[in-house]
Amino acid sequence: MPNSTNEIVLVTDLDHTLIKTDMLYEAFLQLIKANPFYLIVIPFWLLSGKSKLKEEIFSRVEIDPAALPYRQSIIEIIKDAKNKGQKIYLATASHQKIADDISNYLDLFDGVFGTHKNLNLKGKNKAEKLINEFGENSFEYIGDNKADLKIWEKSSAAYVVDLGVGLHKKAEKIVKVKQVIKDEKKSFLKLFIKQIRVYQWVKNLLLFIPALGAHQLDSDIITKIITGFFSFSFIASSVYVTNDLLDLASDRVHPRKKNRPLASGDLSLITGIISAPLLLFAGFGIGVLFLDISFFITLVIYYVITTLYSFKFKRLVILDILTLASLYTIRIIAGGAAVSVEISPWLLAFSMFFFLSLALVKRYTELLVMKDANKEKASGRGYEVGDSDLVRGFGTASAYISVLVFALYANSEQIMKLYNEPYYFWGIAVLLMYWITRIWFLAHRGKMTDDPIVFTVKDKASWLIGLFIAVIGVLAVY
Repeated sequence: MPNSTNEIVLVTDLDHTLIKTDMLYEAFLQLIKANPFYLIVIPFWLLSGKSKLKEEIFSRVEIDPAALPYRQSIIEIIKDAKNKGQKIYLATASHQKIADDISNYLDLFDGVFGTHKNLNLKGKNKAEKLINEFGENSFEYIGDNKADLKIWEKSSAAYVVDLGVGLHKKAEKIVKVKQVIKDEKKSFLKLFIKQIRVYQWVKNLLLFIPALGAHQLDSDIITKIITGFFSFSFIASSVYVTNDLLDLASDRVHPRKKNRPLASGDLSLITGIISAPLLLFAGFGIGVLFLDISFFITLVIYYVITTLYSFKFKRLVILDILTLASLYTIRIIAGGAAVSVEISPWLLAFSMFFFLSLALVKRYTELLVMKDANKEKASGRGYEVGDSDLVRGFGTASAYISVLVFALYANSEQIMKLYNEPYYFWGIAVLLMYWITRIWFLAHRGKMTDDPIVFTVKDKASWLIGLFIAVIGVLAVY
């Protein structure tokens, strides 16, 4: 009923205002993660209207309000108003269910209005709802979208979350603007590059290994490998974005992953939802247009396995690390397929054990982080903190087996045919043993980042060891 006391209440929007994200996209992603086949059904829900769509999606998901990226500046405005005796309300186009959950979690609101199956509470509909509840010009409203202009027209004052589109200037023409809230300005390009994890593309340099090992590096082969490199890189970035979209909740409670652009809310979910398929299309397009069918088949296998990893395997103990190790090995196979070079069984065996060890380093590091945070399990994974000693044992064993495989290869007939001085390879074996042992020491001391490959790129000692290995490789040839 209309406000009869002329008391001015404060009403805040939810999506992109109180929180830095959009709850419909959050719920959509959680639903797809639980069952991808809902992608077939969702368009039919949408045909019945947005309110029907929200009703169906939100009735099937549970979202943890504690894991959402709240805009602290808005919370401070609300607390300040509440301390002054002003009544506070949440009015959102998101579903009533999630609005109630957030209200219960924050314990700041005197009432909550959300979308239900008969009404999508946005723009004009929200304005009418607030007028019916409080009366025209009897509420202040915090919003972020041009649809909120219809609400500000009927409000007594506005708080504008300006996301860089000059919304506050439009609001000033129709209502008194009390405050303009702007986030710290961050470059979209930098955020996007960080999100697609260009620094992770270094892993795709593994495509060069087969050609290097076979001593085939003419201009045509180099061009093909570079083409394959970008094909794999775009596919990998698509997978990284998809992973982050599906892992929002677990990333937000992780000490470091919570700062990723999508998890933190610095990059909109719609950007991720659009860029993931575009990157995928670009990767497959390059592969099918410029390289032969064997490379494309390898690329498809890589994508299928990474997709299975994203949806299921990453939460399964042991299978997750075996999958990670196989994905590195597939890159090597793809490098051979790109230039029609046969892959040595020795190389494949070394790759599986070596990268299995690095996958275990990654898991071991995550468990140490969880231990420091006084948590019993790695969020979104099947491992418990008590598994850390076991993971370390498997990892060091796999590391030394990989060096053993390399040493056996250094004594094989195959290497005798390729190198004039094959015994130099024993020096490489020693350097590998030193490097992998050092990696595990650093991990044990808590000095390893989540990804040992990325750590290696930034580590001066690793670069020096890599240089020594390259020099020994050249000496072995000549």
